[in-house]
Amino acid sequence: MEKIKTGSSKWIKTKGPRYQLFSWQNGYGAFSIGVSNSEALKQYIAGQKEHHKHRRFEDELRSLFRKYQIRYDERYVWD
Repeated sequence: MEKIKTGSSKWIKTKGPRYQLFSWQNGYGAFSIGVSNSEALKQYIAGQKEHHKHRRFEDELRSLFRKYQIRYDERYVWD
């Protein structure tokens, strides 16, 4: 992840002045899906901006943690 975050951060900064202050958050999360769910994921990504006008990212992530019984500590999830 460190290499991906470093490389993509350097790349985006070459795309113009508006990206010069870009930085990733400290941590990261990774999720996987089955091939049978790939179309739903594409639709989610396409509508993500509108979706998060109605549901905060933090609330959605907490919901996923509960749904899939993932234990987490709030102190380490948010920057």
